[in-house]
Amino acid sequence: MTPDERRASGSLSLVFAARMLGLFLVLPVFALEAARYPGGDDPVLVGLAMGIYGLTQGLLQIPYGMASDRFGRKRVILLGLLVFAAGSFLAAAADSVFWLIVGRSLQGAGAVSAAVTALLADQTRDEVRTKAMALVGASIGLMFAISLVASPVVARWIGLAGLFALTGVLALACMAVVAWWTPPEPIVHADVPRGRLSDVLRNAPLLRLNLGVFVLHGVQLAMWVALPGLLVQAGLDKDGHWTVYLPAITAAVGVMAATLFPLERRGYLRAVFLASIGLLLVAQLGFALLAAQPSIWPLGLVLFVFFIGFNVLEATQPSLASRLAPAHARGAALGVYNTLQSLGFFAGGAVGGWLAKHVGEAGLFAACAGALFLWLLVAWPMRAPGRSPSPEQVLADEAGAA
Repeated sequence: MTPDERRASGSLSLVFAARMLGLFLVLPVFALEAARYPGGDDPVLVGLAMGIYGLTQGLLQIPYGMASDRFGRKRVILLGLLVFAAGSFLAAAADSVFWLIVGRSLQGAGAVSAAVTALLADQTRDEVRTKAMALVGASIGLMFAISLVASPVVARWIGLAGLFALTGVLALACMAVVAWWTPPEPIVHADVPRGRLSDVLRNAPLLRLNLGVFVLHGVQLAMWVALPGLLVQAGLDKDGHWTVYLPAITAAVGVMAATLFPLERRGYLRAVFLASIGLLLVAQLGFALLAAQPSIWPLGLVLFVFFIGFNVLEATQPSLASRLAPAHARGAALGVYNTLQSLGFFAGGAVGGWLAKHVGEAGLFAACAGALFLWLLVAWPMRAPGRSPSPEQVLADEAGAA
């Protein structure tokens, strides 16, 4: 990587990590802490307060992404982070579940994931972009693991309101990082055509990736409906679940780093991508078999296999989406991509809960395996993309034509 690519990757990974840490710190204790607020005895309202963030995220990813194509990445990111911080401070000041819902919905309205990913894609070459995206994915996974350990401890000190206030402070810090550390975004000529949604929705390879990210995050959330219960059945108290999660995530990141980047350089990206879907499929079948008699070590091993495939796909899918998208519609393409990601979270939680209730844990994991098999069939025709033109190349081509 060049120095500017390292700056871009490091700064934008930090933005993702800090923002997600604030969100992840809240989730493990939200339901318990929200019960202390007026209206907190209604599970429907508490569930709405938890889930409405994903709904507003899903609704606004495409508008934010398209706006970043038109008005510039950094402007849109700074605006989104400001909205996210405002929602965090509103939730911190909430005196009822109703105001928690309002604050969480405003948090979700700061839907900057597409714009941040598009900016990272703008500032990295194709041959190093997967590595840059992997840094983002690894930072998110690490924040998730840290939050599982830290959330109950921090909540005892500062409560749910303090966690939301901390989230707001982290968002403001992210604004400073984007403004002063992230390299300037590429200059795009005013005559370069702007992204249209139709450019994205007619692109078959992008549609395959959008289906993939929907399935990936739907399966991720659905399996977490049942996995904590299996660990408890295996004899591990909920306060000790991090002793399984953290080693599995850390080891899987190491395996990904040692295999993905060398294989991509040798031209095996398609094989790695499809093999990763296969690993997820194997992991779901493994969980289904263990559901009847769960045991700690086998569950940890299967979770390790899951995280290998998950981390590779988290790194490669946004990289592929940015490379397959037309340069002038990169923000719109990543807006659609992140919308499907948010909708996958929503569907995974809703359908996963229904499956756990009606067909049990084994049936839930079997259904996840079926969804992954269908994704594997749809993804099979994929081809690794060639190099896509950068905004500077578009400008140079335009100047040459003139």
